[in-house]
Formats: sequence, structure tokens, C-alpha cells
Amino acid sequence: MNEEKITYFGQTDARNKKVSFGIKAKDRTKHVYVIGKTGMGKSTLLENMAVQDIKNGEGMAFLDPHGKTAELLLEYIPENRRQDVVYFAPFDMDYPISFNVLENVDHDKRHLVVSGLMSTFKKIWQDAWSARMEYILTNTLLALLEYPDATLLGVNRMLSDKEFRKQVVACVTDPSVKSFWVQEFANYTERMAAEAVPAIQNKIGQFTANALIRNMIGQPKSSFNIREMMDKSKIFIVNLSKGRIGESNANLLGGMIITKIYLAALSRADVSDNVIKKLPNFYLFVDEFQSFANESFADILSEARKYKLNLTMAHQYIEQMEEEVRAAVFGNVGTMIVFRVGAYDAEVLEKEFAPQFTAEDIVNLGIFQIYLKLMIDGISSSPFSATTLPPIPLPEKSNAPAVIEESRRQFASNRVDVEKKIEDWLAPIKPVVTPKTPVPSTSIPAQNISNTKVTSAQAPKPIAPVAIVEQTIHQPIQTHVQPTVEPPIQPHTQSPVQSRVQTPTQPSVQNHTQQSNHAKPQPSLPKLKSVSLNSLTNTPKAHNHNKDAHPQRISELKSALASVLAHKDEHSKTVDSNSTRSNDSHKNYHPHHEKNDTKKEVPEDVLRDVLKVK
Repeated sequence: MNEEKITYFGQTDARNKKVSFGIKAKDRTKHVYVIGKTGMGKSTLLENMAVQDIKNGEGMAFLDPHGKTAELLLEYIPENRRQDVVYFAPFDMDYPISFNVLENVDHDKRHLVVSGLMSTFKKIWQDAWSARMEYILTNTLLALLEYPDATLLGVNRMLSDKEFRKQVVACVTDPSVKSFWVQEFANYTERMAAEAVPAIQNKIGQFTANALIRNMIGQPKSSFNIREMMDKSKIFIVNLSKGRIGESNANLLGGMIITKIYLAALSRADVSDNVIKKLPNFYLFVDEFQSFANESFADILSEARKYKLNLTMAHQYIEQMEEEVRAAVFGNVGTMIVFRVGAYDAEVLEKEFAPQFTAEDIVNLGIFQIYLKLMIDGISSSPFSATTLPPIPLPEKSNAPAVIEESRRQFASNRVDVEKKIEDWLAPIKPVVTPKTPVPSTSIPAQNISNTKVTSAQAPKPIAPVAIVEQTIHQPIQTHVQPTVEPPIQPHTQSPVQSRVQTPTQPSVQNHTQQSNHAKPQPSLPKLKSVSLNSLTNTPKAHNHNKDAHPQRISELKSALASVLAHKDEHSKTVDSNSTRSNDSHKNYHPHHEKNDTKKEVPEDVLRDVLKVK
């Protein structure tokens, strides 16, 4: 890297002889400012300087809002630098280059990205800008900067898609931004949301609805790395022809690119000063820079030279610059070149060029004639006059078509593929549905009823007959108890026990039917007293009975219970009873059963129902 290398752009009279002159590489770090009316030769001056940088192997970027200079520079690309060129042309819709300004922004640089974008938006929509719009949009961008693969297409989506907004907010770590979305924005009334949100959506939608812009800014991964281009001395030619893509689109893209270049320059701070000194210079040319100038521009002029990013900018008149940018230009620019300007600008510039030149002199300059203050070895020279050099002759063979094709191959994608990816990214997010926990069944399988003890508190209400009896019928039964007096059972009333007791070979069909139709209300039954049935010898459970043993078991039950009922009838009569019936009833009575009279009594209806078992 030769700091003494000169870039020639003018010639002057020296002892009646035309002498070409230029600016050294080390003096270009203080930036170059060019002003003049249209058609005076500003673009030609920038072209000559850029072509020399290309031929000298320097890294450079050229932003052209007209398109003519960008296309001309392609003609000068030498064969050995054909692969170094990134040709950024938004109107090349079949082969869009991806450019995502929100990609891979360090935490401490996020405010710079948002500030640059907000300045660009404010400049474009200055007649319809509000503090609330800026507040919401700022928090939207800050949130998206923390979301993986976010693009500017996410701005409108975040304001309209609740599921997408939930995903983005879940990734936010900044407490202030998270508080805005979780507490403030979520509590906006319908009126507040209707006033602020659509205004942002309408303006952002002007860009994202245009396929020309959407296919470039809607891809999450940029196809080129500006930091790498700076470190490896690549060529970045940006054709922002306003006649082909529109003025607003050109201004937006230009502002985003300048912001991204500035961030790339600042990222050089991750290396030591000794390493930075060895890094190559990178030259940024911006024609009609007022269209792209934002707050980042003022920062570039004051900070970028530390990281070897050198600006050469041109525009037509001073009032195109904002006050902050104007102060930065006149306060930090090392070389100032003036073509013919209007009377107002001449009065302002006279302060810079007096006493050598007056405002009247500046107004009367001819085409290609300039007054300038040149930075020479770090010191600004006295103002002097000169003429710019004529355009550099075109090479005999143009490499422009090959350069464009190579740039497409390396950095562009097929339009159909890009649109499909964007369509998939914009697809609505389906809300997460939490599966319902199945309610455990409280029903008891019919085949297991005989083995299950069910209390009345556990049983389902509609299936009362299944759950009332606390003990199974096949437990040992006491043959002689003192029964309590119960109301007589109606002839056609089925007792709960009868519904429970079944032969060993029969499934519990009635119980199964009641469970499957438990929605039908069942009549409530009186609570029955439990009985200890221990008088008989233990036998296998009912469902395991042998068919041959069953008749003997039933007969034994009937015999025992008949005597109990007969004993009850004897004590319940208030008139003289039939002596014969009384004597017959006592024939089946056995004295050894009296010792069990203290046991719990068996309800009469239970005993009678048992006797009905055939």
C-alpha cells in the first residue's frame, strides 16, 4: 500500500504550461467534497478518480442515483479484476442480489442501524412523520434485530401477526424493548392501534409490496460481505437509477447501503491499531449524496477515517443538506472542490475561498472549471483555480457483459427460488395447540365387578345400583341374625343386590348397560346397611364356582335364610299365630346359631331377594 500514490483529477497552469495534479492516498482519508450545478462536470471528475482506483487495484464502492456512471465503470473493469466486482442493480429482477441490513448486527451497533434507518424513513416521509410512528417503529426494529433471520419484511408482519410477534418477543433480551411489547403495545386500545399501526404499515408496505425491492431485502442472508470487500479490496458498484426503480426506493436502498458500509468500517475496531494501519484503504464515492445523507453520514465524516474508509461525495447545492450534515461536511472535509453554483451557495462558499475568490467569481465559473482547496500532506492549501481532466478513454474491449454475468453467478439467485423462499417465510404461523389431558375413566369393567369394592363416595352418581353395596355377596354369611323391621318390598321392585347377584356363567350385562348409558338419570336407592356374612365356610369367589357345586350352595343359603325370616314373622305378629306354622319354622332352627345374635342384622329386603335366587 503506497500512501504517496496520487489520484489525478485536474490540471492547472504553471509557467504557461498545463500541469496535471491530484491528491495523495494519505490525504484522501480526510475526505473530498464536490459541489456544483448539474452539467458542470462533477460526475466526470468522480468517474476519473474511480477508474484510477479500479486500475490501481484499490477497494472502492460507487453509489450512483442516475445509473450512467455505474454502467460506465463496468466498461473499465480489467480482466484480472472481473471476479472482484459486485454489481448491485435492483432492476435486474430475474437475478436479485440479497441484501439484509438487519443481518448479524452486534449488540452495541444496533442503535446505529436503527438510527440510520429511522433517518432514512424520516427523510422520505417527512410530511407524514410523527413521534408515535417513530417510537413504535424503533421498538419494532430493535426487536427484529434480536430475532434470527429477520428482515425488513418482518416490520409489517410483526404489527399484524400475533403469533409471529410472540415468537419475536420471546427472543428479545433488551428489557426496555420487551417491556414495550409485553406491557405497553399489548394494552393499546383499538383506537390507539388504529391510529399508529396502519400509518407504519402503509409506508413500509410501499417498499415491501414492490417485488423489485422485496426480493432484495427479503432474503435473510446477504450474498456479499462488505467487511470482507473492504479488507480484500473488492469493487462494489451500486446502480440506483431513479428512473428505473423510483426515487423513494433508490433513497431507501442508498441509505441502507451507506449505513451498512459504515458499520463494516466500525467493525475494524476489533483489531489493533497496528493491524488497521496495514489494512487497505476503501474509497466510497457517492454522487448526489444528499439523497442518501442521514445521521450516519455525519458520523462517517468524523469517525470513518480512523478505519480507513474515505469518502468522495458530490451534490448540487448546500440547502440539500440537513443542518447536522452540513456542519459535519464543512467541519471535517479536507479537500473542497467547487464548480459553478447559485448565488446563495456562492455567498456561503465565499467564506471558504476568500480572499482569493469572491462569490461573484464562483458564480461565473465555466464548465469543467473549478476552485479548490487541496489537502497536501495533511495541510489544506490556499484556494486556487484549475480545470478537471477529460474523461479517461474507454478500453478497446469491454468486459461489462462478462462482469455482470460473473456477478450474477457469485452473488445473485434465481427470482423464482427467491420468491418461493419469501413466500414460505411469510406464511402464517399456526398457533400452538396444547393437547387436553384425558379425564381418567371412573367406570368399572363389568367382568371385574365381582372383585372390586366400591364405596358410595367413589361411585359415579348416575350408576348408584352398582356402588351401594360395600361387600360382595359371596363372602361368608351369618345364618342367624336379628333383623330390623323394614317396609315390605313391592312385588315389582328390583333390589340393588338382585341387580348385582348373577350366576357364574352370566356376564354383568345390566351393569355394562348402565355404564354405557350413564347419562340417563337413575333413581336413587336407600342406603342399605352392610352385613357380615361369616357363618358359612369360605368358598371360592362367585365367578370361579364350579357348576356342579352351585346348586348345593344355593340350597344352603335358602335354608339358612328361611329360618331367619320365619323367626322374624313370629315376633311381628300382634294376634294369635298359627301354631303349626310356628312349629314348622322351628324345625329348621339350630340352637348353635344363637351365639351369633349379636352380629349386625340383615335387612329384610336383602334376605327376601336372596331367597328368590333359583
